[in-house]
Amino acid sequence: MKAIVSFVAVLLLVAIGYMGGSAGSTSRFLFGVVAPYSAFAIFVVFMIVRILKWASSPVPFRIPTTAGQQKTLPWIKDSKIENPSSVFGVVIRMALEVLVFRSLFRNLKTQLHEGGRLAYGEAKWLWMAGLAFHYSFAIILFRHLRFFLEKVPYPIQLVESLDSFLQIGAPLLYLTDVALLGAVTYLFIRRVALPQVKYISLIADYFPLFLIFAIGATGVLMRYFTKTDIVGVKTLAMGLISFNPAVPETIGAMFYTHVFLLSVLFAYFPFSKLVHMGGVFMSPTRNMANTSREKRHINPWNYPVHVHTYEEYENDFRDKMKEAGLPVEKE
Repeated sequence: MKAIVSFVAVLLLVAIGYMGGSAGSTSRFLFGVVAPYSAFAIFVVFMIVRILKWASSPVPFRIPTTAGQQKTLPWIKDSKIENPSSVFGVVIRMALEVLVFRSLFRNLKTQLHEGGRLAYGEAKWLWMAGLAFHYSFAIILFRHLRFFLEKVPYPIQLVESLDSFLQIGAPLLYLTDVALLGAVTYLFIRRVALPQVKYISLIADYFPLFLIFAIGATGVLMRYFTKTDIVGVKTLAMGLISFNPAVPETIGAMFYTHVFLLSVLFAYFPFSKLVHMGGVFMSPTRNMANTSREKRHINPWNYPVHVHTYEEYENDFRDKMKEAGLPVEKE
């Protein structure tokens, strides 16, 4: 039911975007100009709010996630990356986490077999799908910068040529388009096929998958099937980036559907689980060095409090303690 609700919600968004792109010039201006500007403003403002909220949260103790030997005695070899004790070790660990998803690579599959035997196995498909999804999405966004620049820089041209090096079809097939749709499909099938994952999945887990799949699918339809006016698209994009928007009449409804879905994703981003993109850098379990044995970390929340000592307690209740037959230190 959660997956169905998310799927229907995305279908409604697709219908809204398509109808808006098929209507008059006022509607196209709303979906092609107002929606992207509003979504970008919501994304920037609320991402800053989230980051400031995380940054203002006190972290009184060193709580990094450890996966190796901590630095102790000189003759005990420590794990400088998995259990870093220096800033350099933290930087390397964060780089591995962000660039190659190191913790997800170590993820294991746990299964209970007959006779109560617990077995652990490799679970690298999830790591591969996550890596393919994130890198494909990043490359696709980078490729789209060509629409916002009058002259396409060489790095973008190089990425486009590498992405289409198989030279399949006309226009050329981008490998990242296939990888993105394939990775999203795998992540969805995994959520509905594995009982353990399906049990803990929420609408907030299914909705981004359907939304990103719809964004990728509409992009693929525009490039390989329905076609669209690339010159008109670049005119609109250049107008948006220069704050002088103009909506050409030659752009089809599929483009406005694509832009509207992308706008919804950007506006939804700061309030969803997708915000882990920024949260990983603010996580104390990742960005702190484990120096709990080298330095004494005092909780900043501690403040002077009045302590009722045993001597004060006995002075207050000595007579009653004697009546009850309890021993006292002073008569």
